[in-house]
Amino acid sequence: MNIGNVSEVVPKVFVPVRPDIEYAVSPPGEEPASLPLPWLRRIWAMDTVRRGVLLGSLALLWEVVARRQGNDLMLPTALQTLHALVAGLASGELVKAMGHSLWVLAQGWALGVLGALVLTSVAVSSRIGRDLLSTLTAMLNPLPAIALLPLAMLWFGLGMGSLRFVLIHSVVWSVALACHAGFQTVPETLRMTGRNYGLKGVRYVLYILLPSALPSILSGLRIGWAFAWRTLIAAELVFGATSGQGGLGWYIFYNRNELNTDKVFAGLLMVIGVGLLVEMLVFNMLERVTVRRWGTQS
Repeated sequence: MNIGNVSEVVPKVFVPVRPDIEYAVSPPGEEPASLPLPWLRRIWAMDTVRRGVLLGSLALLWEVVARRQGNDLMLPTALQTLHALVAGLASGELVKAMGHSLWVLAQGWALGVLGALVLTSVAVSSRIGRDLLSTLTAMLNPLPAIALLPLAMLWFGLGMGSLRFVLIHSVVWSVALACHAGFQTVPETLRMTGRNYGLKGVRYVLYILLPSALPSILSGLRIGWAFAWRTLIAAELVFGATSGQGGLGWYIFYNRNELNTDKVFAGLLMVIGVGLLVEMLVFNMLERVTVRRWGTQS
């Protein structure tokens, strides 16, 4: 077969030719780059709106279930709980209890964070310190802080010292673990830079390790705050009032004994509300002005 003549072997393929189309381009600024979203979708895109709808749905479900049950002693309605919450805030009873709890919490949390920073600084400075931190956290971190309350009452008496002791225990180990994990993730280049500048001890931790490990440290502070808040409420439920003053845990326990279930739920809502406010006003703002601003978000 003669393949010299390719046109006889391969059939001709018709390739269509598309006509050129010209589109008129409007001058810049006359037409928007994209069409605006409908107002309903713009509103729904807001986080606060979606969360508000979710909370409203949960409150409506609570109201329906409570009304179907028909037993205010077991489960008051959402409206009754809201009325008890407003009445407690107006009378100052809930505000006083919340202030007492937050004051105790601030002391215990600050002392726990300080102890965690000291332990972590020792751990990053020597091998003995690392062994000490790993041994203590392995032994004491799984131990519930509320389990130490009987010993704290025996050692420190019926006062603020017992509450501070259990709060420090609930904070120090989780924060120390988070700080140490953050320090271990610091790049070796930054470590060598600090050593070249002659930084040692506390200055090395403050100028090199802390800024780089800030995301992990903030996570540890969040975890420590949550542990401390739960421990404090549980301790007040067991411990009661000190020096004639009681916090939110004591408020819940006292109204449970008085069979004021709506006030019990009001106290629980205050506990949840304080947790949300601290998360939004303290930790989110701290993360916004440090981690996100400095570009160290992990």
